[in-house]
Amino acid sequence: MEIIHYPENQTFQTIVDDYTAYVTYSIQKGELDIRHTIVPPEISGRGIAARLVKSAYDYAISQHLTPVATCSYAAVWLQRHPEYHGKTSKDYGGDNSCCL
Repeated sequence: MEIIHYPENQTFQTIVDDYTAYVTYSIQKGELDIRHTIVPPEISGRGIAARLVKSAYDYAISQHLTPVATCSYAAVWLQRHPEYHGKTSKDYGGDNSCCL
């Protein structure tokens, strides 16, 4: 699976079986905050969200940014990967939430 970073749109994206999955983020005060993780139901359950989130947080680390999660999926991912030293944002709304 090819994951493409579009820094001008603050997005990491992949296309699987003609469906687009992506994460969006914002960068502020030395933090990369994943705001949304979107995977269409037609391609869910294949680990796509995890790979997108990992790509975004690997980019954050490479840029000396702290991984932050507003998206509930990204928050759970960070809990499962303490080696990233991430945190939830002040906007985090709990399970099944995002910044919408």
